[in-house]
Amino acid sequence: MIGVVDYRAGNLTSVARALEYLREPCIITNDPRILDEASHIIFPGVGAAGAAMANLRESGLDIHLRKWVREGKPLLGICLGTQVIFDHSEEDDTPCLGIVPGRVRRFPADIEADGRRLKIPHMGWNRVEFRQGHPVFAGIPESAEFYFVHAYYPAPADEDWTAGWTDYGIRFCAAVAKKNLVAVQFHPEKSGRPGLAILENFCRWGGIDAQ
Repeated sequence: MIGVVDYRAGNLTSVARALEYLREPCIITNDPRILDEASHIIFPGVGAAGAAMANLRESGLDIHLRKWVREGKPLLGICLGTQVIFDHSEEDDTPCLGIVPGRVRRFPADIEADGRRLKIPHMGWNRVEFRQGHPVFAGIPESAEFYFVHAYYPAPADEDWTAGWTDYGIRFCAAVAKKNLVAVQFHPEKSGRPGLAILENFCRWGGIDAQ
């Protein structure tokens, strides 16, 4: 059973629908006792870092998320769920979960590519260059594109955490991975076949980083 963490941060139904399409049993819940019994945890989210962390602390899920990672349960962060696993976010000047060393930064307001100003938030389809060898990203075509919606991006303190890169005016970290933790800035549940492949790989993954 795949546990989907409900901390009032949106996009839960689209994740559940993608898992149902893959015929992967899942449950959306904020009950840590039920999530304790799940084989895998998906930690999605959209919205603001400050409100998300307030909800996590109020429910006690912040403590459980750290525990699940520490104990080796496979965990997949998505979008906001990726950002709040870092130490700190520039959004709302928010102290976050501190699972991954580093910060979440805002795209520069004057960001450009090919001489034209880019829109913030970054919204749309972009390629991701994945680090070779990780089981969750196995079999993804180099030409595959994934759907992004964000104004902030992860900046790991240690590049060894970075498992994927995307260019949007700047080259930024689009995926992190180490041991039993994987997290992506894009939305695999909204990214067609390549995104479904990542979700399917995660659901079948034993939590061991091939690196």
